Amino acid sequence: MAKKVVATLKTATGKDWAKVIKAVKSPKTGAYTFREEMIPVDKVQEYLAK
Repeated sequence: MAKKVVATLKTATGKDWAKVIKAVKSPKTGAYTFREEMIPVDKVQEYLAK
């Protein structure tokens, strides 16, 4: 399955997306977790501002 995902991201439509990894602090424990998402390139700054 991973090969299909990688292959589709390298096509012309896949270049419009970026993988964003954001550290999020847990309110209960105070530990940090990482959230990974695929976001359109033009929305990355907007996502990180949240």
